[in-house]
Amino acid sequence: MSPSPLAAGPPLTPDADDARREVLRELTKPEYVAARPSWLDRAAQAFWDWLGSIRFGGAEGAPAVALIVLLAVVVIVVVVVLLVYGVPRLNRRSTRDAALFGDDDVRDSEAMRAAARAAASRGDLTLAVAEAFRAVARSLAERGDVAVSPGTTAHDAARRAGDVFPDLRAEFADAASAFDGVRYLDRPGTDEAYRAVVDLDRRVTSTRRVDA
Repeated sequence: MSPSPLAAGPPLTPDADDARREVLRELTKPEYVAARPSWLDRAAQAFWDWLGSIRFGGAEGAPAVALIVLLAVVVIVVVVVLLVYGVPRLNRRSTRDAALFGDDDVRDSEAMRAAARAAASRGDLTLAVAEAFRAVARSLAERGDVAVSPGTTAHDAARRAGDVFPDLRAEFADAASAFDGVRYLDRPGTDEAYRAVVDLDRRVTSTRRVDA
């Protein structure tokens, strides 16, 4: 009896090498290559796996990721604020709450200027000189140019102001002497002294400080 044609053909079951070659050939087809994750996909997955593994106290996974995002937002906001507004030199409200030249006085510089003008208009030049110099000192503190603490004297303030406004150093010293004269030495105020302090206040307001 002659052998069957099927028995003489190639084997229907491939060996291991043939099977491996067939699998590799199949995986190189375009549809399989396109489905493979790219290096960016793998990097993103690794990043999210890392975020999911972070723990803050009892929080992990999604809560931990939310904390990280919130912290990042806060940092970004702080950086933007500093870039836009800069670092504040002084807290203006705290300088207004401090005593000024031995007296508790929470008025701002505009209120002191108004008090100086009112005193001058009624002929009380002694008070007018004192209030005008107070306005100068308070204005410097409000602008962050000179730090004025409860123990700061008029000459202390004048010396510090002269350091940041060197062109007005002599005028600050004269104004401080005029203030001490009417405040502590019972000297009468004069129209000349009052106008000199008012002019100093005007020049300071329109002059840029000189930083060291």
